Amino acid sequence: MTDRWTNFELAALSWRFSVNSQIDKERNAVRTRALDAIHETALDLHEAGFIDKRRMKLYDALCLVPIGEYPAERIRNLRLRYQLSQAVFAAILNTSLSTVRQWEIGQKRPGGTSLKLLDLLDRKGLEALI
Repeated sequence: MTDRWTNFELAALSWRFSVNSQIDKERNAVRTRALDAIHETALDLHEAGFIDKRRMKLYDALCLVPIGEYPAERIRNLRLRYQLSQAVFAAILNTSLSTVRQWEIGQKRPGGTSLKLLDLLDRKGLEALI
């Protein structure tokens, strides 16, 4: 039975890489229906006790869509969409005012947690972060 799940995982991994190579960078935020189905199946198997927590983390990583770039203009437009000052925007993202300023003039690029929070704000709205 272990070989069966390993083959399933390899198929999921192979599918993800082939899908990502076909989807251009601007559209990579769109999750494919196939990856959603694979993740949902893995989640059901995990809840039923057939997949352990460690293996479920592998499926989570396989099915996550990479976060795109956030250039200076996109960050500024995101802040202005919600009519926030740089100081308030920095507080929401748990970063400093100077960091937000540097992002908006292109001296720095967000990464890690800040990048994830920007993506969440962009996709789900301000209510998701407050």
